[in-house]
Amino acid sequence: MRLRTILLRTILLMTLALAGAHFESAAALAQESQTQAAAETPLVDTPSDQAAKELEKAKVQLGSLQDSVKQNADNDDALVGIAAKADELSRAVITISVNLRPRFDQIKNRLGEIGDPPKDGQPPEAEIVTQERNALAAERAQINAVTGDAENLSIAVTKLVNEIIEMRRRLFADTLLRRTEISVSVLDDAAGAFVHEVSEFSQALSSWAAFVWKFKRFPLFAAIFLSLASALILLSGSYRLFGAYLRRDEAVENPSYIGRLSIAFWSTLIRTLALAVLLVTSFFFLNSFNVLRPDIAPVIGALFGTIGLVYFVGRFVNAIFAPYEPHWRLVKLSNLGARSIGYCLLAMAVVNGLDYLFGTVSEAMGSPLVLTVVRSLIAALIIGIILIAASFGKPMLARSGDPDAPGRHWPRGMAIILRVVGAGLIVTALAGYVGLARFVATQLIITGAVVATMYVGLLSGKAISRQESFGDTFFARFLTRRFNLGPVAIDQFGLLVGLAIYAVALVVGVPLILLLWGFHVQDLQLIAYRLFTEVKLGGISISLLGICTGILLFAGVYLLSRWLQRWLDSNVMARSHVDLGVRNSVKTGIGYLGVGLAAIIGVSSAGIDLSSLALVASALSVGIGFGLQNIVSNFVSGLILLVERPFKVGDHVVSGTAEGIVKRISVRATEIETFRKQSIIVPNSELINGLVGNWTHRNKIGRSEIPVSVSYDADPQKVMDILLELTAKIPLVMRNPEPHVEFLRFGPYSLDFELRFFLADMGDGMTVRNNLRMEILRRFKAEGIEIPLPQSDLTIHRDAAPSLPAARKEPAESEETAKDKPMEEGDRPVRQLRGRAAES
Repeated sequence: MRLRTILLRTILLMTLALAGAHFESAAALAQESQTQAAAETPLVDTPSDQAAKELEKAKVQLGSLQDSVKQNADNDDALVGIAAKADELSRAVITISVNLRPRFDQIKNRLGEIGDPPKDGQPPEAEIVTQERNALAAERAQINAVTGDAENLSIAVTKLVNEIIEMRRRLFADTLLRRTEISVSVLDDAAGAFVHEVSEFSQALSSWAAFVWKFKRFPLFAAIFLSLASALILLSGSYRLFGAYLRRDEAVENPSYIGRLSIAFWSTLIRTLALAVLLVTSFFFLNSFNVLRPDIAPVIGALFGTIGLVYFVGRFVNAIFAPYEPHWRLVKLSNLGARSIGYCLLAMAVVNGLDYLFGTVSEAMGSPLVLTVVRSLIAALIIGIILIAASFGKPMLARSGDPDAPGRHWPRGMAIILRVVGAGLIVTALAGYVGLARFVATQLIITGAVVATMYVGLLSGKAISRQESFGDTFFARFLTRRFNLGPVAIDQFGLLVGLAIYAVALVVGVPLILLLWGFHVQDLQLIAYRLFTEVKLGGISISLLGICTGILLFAGVYLLSRWLQRWLDSNVMARSHVDLGVRNSVKTGIGYLGVGLAAIIGVSSAGIDLSSLALVASALSVGIGFGLQNIVSNFVSGLILLVERPFKVGDHVVSGTAEGIVKRISVRATEIETFRKQSIIVPNSELINGLVGNWTHRNKIGRSEIPVSVSYDADPQKVMDILLELTAKIPLVMRNPEPHVEFLRFGPYSLDFELRFFLADMGDGMTVRNNLRMEILRRFKAEGIEIPLPQSDLTIHRDAAPSLPAARKEPAESEETAKDKPMEEGDRPVRQLRGRAAES
């Protein structure tokens, strides 16, 4: 038996040994296969590796931009394009760094979970944990290195952008302050160059015209047709929408100020835009159809620009000064003054336009620079002379107010400004700073006209948005007829129209002024992009686009919660016959939840960090512990009042000893104005925790009572009929519920009634009750119905021969007896004053 046991143990041990050897060989084979598979599997780039590659590309692009800046140091247009590319590169570098932040946070959190490596004397950790920690640490170091490179690259790009801005500023200053020697020889050279230029340009123009007529006739007519169609569509649509504001009605002798402003602004803006569309589309189609040659295209563009400038100034002069229509004039000028100033402005616009056109011709023909200098000199001198001559005029309206009468001189300050500017142009041009003189002269005309038009537009918006002003306009009358709007809605719509006019004036005018003062379209695009995507206020970045998106999302979620609130109440809970109190609680809870959820989504979409709100909440919680309980309680109560609205501004409320009209509800306190015009400030927590009576919670309907007492001789039914008859004659008294009279009691000396009726507005109660009391008194006198006075019956009993003390004592006892004795059924009240006795 023992031998058998030994044999069995030996066989079991041999079997286990063979199985262990098999498992070890299998594990070795599996590890070898995994190693081979890992060697054959291609490595996947980590986020830091991808960011490093993108940074290398960005560095190459930065080097290319730096080379381009060196090559185009004297070309402002090229520098504008390079600056736009540099700005895009800066945003791309910042995006690379931002995209690494989530991975960095993951690594940091994972390393925190793994913990530090074991110290000396501690048990060793698993090899796989050590490998993971080392890999994460290496990746974190790589991310830090990439982030540092990104920051350095961003600094370099910012430095390049600043260099470009400084180079453009220096180019602008050098162009304006470049000095040219003015002499007789220069004028002779310019005259010869002008004759040569005219000959060459006439030949080029005739050859181009012959070529177009022979080979490009159909594209020419197609371009003209398309451009005219575009302008006519804009003009017809404008006349359909703003027809009443594009032409003056001659039948109106004394137009309102708002009417004059509106016609001046919209007629100038719409008609100028229509011509601009015609000119721009004409040039676009002519160039797209290959009708224009490279040497003719700039000249045609300059010609269109000159036409647009002269037309714009002409429309502006006609809109503001109205030379031949003094009743439509916006400034106090005489007829002669309006015409003279208008002609001066138009002449300066023509001079500037021709200078620009001839300068473009000179560039296209390759004429010498001296011709451009002399041409700009002549233009600056002419404009300076016009300004000086205009300063000596008498354009101001006569004191009599007659526009046909001779006018008065300019105000002293205005005349001095005109003379100083005109003399400054002449001196600057003759001193050789022709570029500066030409720039100032151009800005005087174009920028001045744009600013004046913007100012007129802002005045129009201000006049239209003024309370009860929009209702007198044609558009308001159309809205009233078409949509049956009331005065309040029309007035609110007028405010929106005024704000829209503000927006149109600023959106159109400000970019034009910036373009005139040396900005490029790319600059404006960059400014607009930064304005809508990132506005920095100190260390805070605000995105207007994100804020608008957050507002829209907040409104959407809020409306969705309101719809869900109504749906649950009217469908689910109403069909389930849920108690009204529970339904109201559920509705209120869903409303609060919807507002909170909408606020969180809106704030998150706006790009506002919610951690800052958490800091505010923690600060408030700490402040509560230091004595801010009442303030926070009032604050929360105010939010509840504003959201739940148990009363609103204008309601008649009663709270404790305060009764009056709610004037203002803030987050801390509510202002109640009593009927004696005393303002009472009530903390919101008292209104939430205390009893508040609201006479106008749902509506302003309220019941009024007038107590009436008549003598016992009066017929009660007749009294009731008279009261109801008088009440029916008051138009402010509601017919439903119907007025009624209550016979209240048999008084000690009168029959007591109470007239009860309802008013649509409790605010009329004092007036109605006062008028009714006077009518009741007048009617009762006419009907012979007496209104008794308070009285007492005093009965004195005398003996045949009373003694003096008894005579003195008995009245007192009798008076006390009469006072305490109730009136018997057969007794009749006697109309008399207290203290007078009826002796018996």
